[in-house]
Amino acid sequence: MAMDLQMADPGRPNPDGYLFGRGPAWFALIMTVALMMVDYIDRQVIVSLFPHLKQAWGLSDKQLGSLVSAVSITVAVGAMPIALWADRHSRVKSIFLMAMLWSLACISCMFTRSYGQLLAARAVVGAGEAGYGSVGSALIASHFPARMRGTLMAVFFSVGSLGSVLGVMLGGVIASHWGWQAAFGVVGVPGLALSLLYIFVRDYRTVQLTPRLDRATQTPASMARAIAAALARSPTMLWVSLGGSAQVIVLSTVWAWLPSYLNRAQGLAPAQAAVNAALVVLCGAAGAVLTGALVDRAGRRRQRGKLLVLALLCLLSMAVLIPAFAAPGRALSHHQQLAWIAAGGLLMTCSTGPVVAIVIDVIHPGIRATGSAVLAFFLNLFGLAAGPFIAGMLSDAWTLPRAMAAMPAFSVLAALCFLVAARSYEADVQRTRDQVRAEEAAGACNTSLRKQTP
Repeated sequence: MAMDLQMADPGRPNPDGYLFGRGPAWFALIMTVALMMVDYIDRQVIVSLFPHLKQAWGLSDKQLGSLVSAVSITVAVGAMPIALWADRHSRVKSIFLMAMLWSLACISCMFTRSYGQLLAARAVVGAGEAGYGSVGSALIASHFPARMRGTLMAVFFSVGSLGSVLGVMLGGVIASHWGWQAAFGVVGVPGLALSLLYIFVRDYRTVQLTPRLDRATQTPASMARAIAAALARSPTMLWVSLGGSAQVIVLSTVWAWLPSYLNRAQGLAPAQAAVNAALVVLCGAAGAVLTGALVDRAGRRRQRGKLLVLALLCLLSMAVLIPAFAAPGRALSHHQQLAWIAAGGLLMTCSTGPVVAIVIDVIHPGIRATGSAVLAFFLNLFGLAAGPFIAGMLSDAWTLPRAMAAMPAFSVLAALCFLVAARSYEADVQRTRDQVRAEEAAGACNTSLRKQTP
């Protein structure tokens, strides 16, 4: 098994069937997807407000990028403890509490009066969102058959792109009419309502921990040591986490800085730049679903084909995005350049769903939320947090157009990591399956012995 953190399977009679039936599964999916959309609306609304904040407070690009990175840093730091709590207690309750916290924190941003206050409020938004992706994906994965997992993960995480579209569009439009403070208040309210409805989602039972796993998950420190050991024993999980992070650097850079790029390089008004950028992000949402299905199809004959296709898609995204941003204004019209960027946006989200599905494949079913949190830690800290901040520093040094042309080169690193992961993926999947079968056989044997004991 990839992670030496064993516990019993979460009680599914048929490993490739629905846990509670089709109805509860689809209700859980709809509610979890809806909150994922709100999550990214609240997270991404700020990027369309960069021109307003730069004008109001005279912020540097590095400071603006930090407002995005602050959310991802606290998400990374908080993901593990929250997922640990969810695996030991309740996925549904943890999601309810997370949604309440991040929604209230987003609303509080409208009352900030300085950069420091806004930075702190954005960090609290991230603290609320921490663990949501990993806990939500674990909940969905446990409700649905394994054969649907890759596509469902792509749908779940592609909704983040759709939420980003709405966040960017709403932020730009609301700010142009009622000021940038109002944008935070308007987008924060839906999360409060959805969090109250989420308590009707059925939770899969908290499984009994083995003594070894119970000791390993007593504290975040002990869990961190266990996770570090698991990563050392699971090449697939380690390299997929690194590769996914490298590709997310490209994605987060485009999401965070495209409205400002169109405002500065193309001379578009902030509201119009936000709408144009939202269209590119929408292409990314569609691309995540399409490429997720393509990667699933590539793994039908040989599982490692998923990672080979992922590597190719990453290189294709770079091949499109670098010329799109590097082309001088006289070489391409605004609409031509936007079309090239949109094509790159379609490809750059290729890793969004597949990396989660691949990591889940090499994780014991009983700790999917905690295992997914390891991936979330990498993606948030080394991907979502790093991208906007690095691009902001390069922008201050080189100008924003040059920074945007350079950042897609991180896709080369992503492709290399996925190629390395392909070498161990099939063996890690088989090891996990063998471990689950061994535990099931041991459980059946113990049950038989108990029945024979007078």
